[in-house]
Amino acid sequence: MHNAPQTALISVSDKTGIVELAQALHAQGIKLLSTGGTAKLLADKGLPVTEVAEMTGFPEMLDGRVKTLHPRVHGGLLARRDVPAHMAALAEHQINTIDVLVVNLYPFEATVANAGCTLEDAIENIDIGGPAMVRSAAKNWKDVAVLTDASQYATVIAELTAHGKVSDKTKLGLSIAAFNRISQYDGAISDYLSAIQIGETVPAGDASPKLDLFAGQSNGRFIKVQDLRYGENSHQQAALYRDLHPAPGSLVTAKQLQGKELSYNNIADADAAWECVKSFIGTPACVIVKHANPCGVAVGANALESYNKAFQTDPTSAFGGIIALNCVLDEAAAQQIAKQFVEVLMAPSFTPAALEVFKTKVNVRILQIDLPKGGAADWDNGRNAIDMKRIGSGILLQTADNHELALSDLKVVTTKQPTAEELNDLLFAWKVAKYVKSNAIVFCKGGMTMGVGAGQMSRLDSARIASIKAGHANLSLAGTVVASDAFFPFRDGLDVVVDHGATCIIQPGGSMRDQEVIDAANERGVSMVFSGVRHFRH
Repeated sequence: MHNAPQTALISVSDKTGIVELAQALHAQGIKLLSTGGTAKLLADKGLPVTEVAEMTGFPEMLDGRVKTLHPRVHGGLLARRDVPAHMAALAEHQINTIDVLVVNLYPFEATVANAGCTLEDAIENIDIGGPAMVRSAAKNWKDVAVLTDASQYATVIAELTAHGKVSDKTKLGLSIAAFNRISQYDGAISDYLSAIQIGETVPAGDASPKLDLFAGQSNGRFIKVQDLRYGENSHQQAALYRDLHPAPGSLVTAKQLQGKELSYNNIADADAAWECVKSFIGTPACVIVKHANPCGVAVGANALESYNKAFQTDPTSAFGGIIALNCVLDEAAAQQIAKQFVEVLMAPSFTPAALEVFKTKVNVRILQIDLPKGGAADWDNGRNAIDMKRIGSGILLQTADNHELALSDLKVVTTKQPTAEELNDLLFAWKVAKYVKSNAIVFCKGGMTMGVGAGQMSRLDSARIASIKAGHANLSLAGTVVASDAFFPFRDGLDVVVDHGATCIIQPGGSMRDQEVIDAANERGVSMVFSGVRHFRH
């Protein structure tokens, strides 16, 4: 049996919480081994610590590249305590067991995330000894507790304090987390290096290499948030995962304040609603989504006005829908929303009185999501930079549709010019159309949707459906503007929206028959602008 005092090897880049952990280990009589800066920190705190170089009898060398790659380290980590031959080998070579390993790796991900990161900086931040030790310890999890993140320290300290040892359950969990961390780390290295564009010459080490948007290998790094009751249908299984580093202001950062567990469909619809309402940051807006499509969108002076306008578009579809607001939800809006059946309600903040309104609506899922801080990068706006679609034995990757249309981008192509009010409504309708499944036709007026036609094989049918929905909601389409997510290939698309009351149209343009459609608009006496960009959404 192994009865010698236990040993912990500590070698960390991120020193968060490490002194407190080392103090707890020392209090349990565990001998401390460490390297470089970590050893100096612990010694400065008055802890007895032995340098790894002293234990191995071999100095750190090659600028610290070689310090833990040694049989005295890996033998101490890998030896199985229940195998006599292993223990005999340790005794023969005077190797002590290492029972706790605390390692976090060189900050490769943070390094390459810096603008202007050079190839040399990236390479030097690829940890070699750290992952090797972590793998050794994680493989021998029954005998070694391996800690790879500061969030794990408290659990280990508590178990050592209460029981004098770390439980097998915790050690297995730590082992799994360790292999996951190594996978994440190697994935980040692969993503970065396989994105380097190697031309006629290898990029200089002191230069920032040009990176391909789509790396030679794609390594998804997602963390499971929770299992779901079922998938899109009850016979399907499902789980929710998040990015390793989710963008602030994205759906997975939401805090659920009340209500039932979110379902697969709830999450998919909530994402559609939240992404749409974020596009109106700066103006109070409400988006109501049903089956992944906005069925009502509006801007207003406050949450109540924007909700009332959005609800008017399609009260039938709003029943059991997903509601997202980009402004504080107060009591007045809460009282109005509570009159209908709502599955999920999202906002950046809620007044206490508003939350009180929903106390009796215990099944309503209420999510609080901070709005993104804003900025030039997709990350700053809480958006994905890359979208993924699963296909048979593969994936399709594309840059996310984060295009923002400005007033100066619009090209008026008809004799009749849009009014200032129509231009505002055109930009509003265009934002909404971006989040409606193709083929998408969206009628708007006065900062609210008046009719939404989605997901049809024919654009004409989408327009007709939008008109039918408006009729059912007792909304007149006279004097509305219309957004079409893609160009009208023939004049019949324009004719049908004008027949229903549209006086101004926004569409991408780019069809071989653009002139035919422009002529039709002039003939019908309506104005039309081209955006120059389309928003297919399948």
